[in-house]
Amino acid sequence: MSTLSSPKARRKQSTRRRAGSHVPPYPPYPSQESHDTALTAIRSFLKGHTSYDAFPVSFRLIVLDTKLNVKKALQCVVSAPLWNSEQSKFAGMLTVLDIIHLIQYYYRTASYDYAFENVETFRLESLRDIEIELGVAQPPLLREHPSCSLYDAAKLLIQTHARRLPLLDNDSETGHEVIVSVLTQYRLLKFISINCHKEIQQLHLSLRKLKIGTYVTQSPNPDQSPYHPIATATLNTPVFDVVHMFSERAISAVPIINEEGIVVNLYETVDVITLVRLGAYQSLDLTINEALRQRSPDFPGVVVCTANDSLGTLLQLIKKRRVHRLVVVEGEASRLLGIITLSDVLRYVIGKVGIGEGIEEELKPTQSDSTIRRTPRS
Repeated sequence: MSTLSSPKARRKQSTRRRAGSHVPPYPPYPSQESHDTALTAIRSFLKGHTSYDAFPVSFRLIVLDTKLNVKKALQCVVSAPLWNSEQSKFAGMLTVLDIIHLIQYYYRTASYDYAFENVETFRLESLRDIEIELGVAQPPLLREHPSCSLYDAAKLLIQTHARRLPLLDNDSETGHEVIVSVLTQYRLLKFISINCHKEIQQLHLSLRKLKIGTYVTQSPNPDQSPYHPIATATLNTPVFDVVHMFSERAISAVPIINEEGIVVNLYETVDVITLVRLGAYQSLDLTINEALRQRSPDFPGVVVCTANDSLGTLLQLIKKRRVHRLVVVEGEASRLLGIITLSDVLRYVIGKVGIGEGIEEELKPTQSDSTIRRTPRS
């Protein structure tokens, strides 16, 4: 696995920084049996521990009132639980995709000036109306109790295609709902990587063999992109065209490639939010090349891997750094081959619901509660 350092927009190709494997050498002849045994042990571990166990040692939780306007909300966070203060109850989650839908709505129906003025007073409670106008699916009102098993929480994330799961309890005195925390795909996978080190070392089969991720496939339709079904863009693509991809496909990042299909960067939904925070709505007509010049210099770069890297290596990487997706490349030139998201990884680790559950339940958890390592503050 390696990292494409944050490239300047004027460069044709970014430099690469090779990162070595974080896991010990695997047996000379990896077996499917040892891989499956480790995977079953991880699933058993998740069934024996609750969402509460995955809480970090120290954390803060920001909850936004639905009466708050969007612009003020974005000065705090890009994702948070919503609270209806009039009814004293949980009202869903604010996500980056909500803001992407809002931007797309303004560009379809209004001028820059109108968007700039209206966003000053547009309230969070009206976001669902925008989704109805655009005809996009409304997010389900998910919730779980902190005492639910991590396995059940993971299944709910997979079944609903959500990246975050709010954890709610009830106040014993008032009976009102209380938002305790939010479990994310990243925190769940990091919890596994911290506490299932021995099992992860046995996950030595390649990502290609395990069919984790989405890969470029030849389409019979000659009019389709040669990188179908992956959404891609170039440095000359207008930002709003990418915003449309985000909204239409419900994705959070698009690989930026050159004419040879070499990955030179990655444009993410958070990059669009940065422009919105600055009030630069007109910047959405800029090209990706121009917009990247406004990206924070702290951008860590694009994490890439090959299809021959192992699942164990990927999980060890999640343990060491915050990773939300990996771009799969081939060859020394880093030509685009696929993309792997945390949803893909979690879906594989949890497996199909109902498959082998009877066998897995007979296994004891791999570690006792007393040895659980909580994730550090993040």
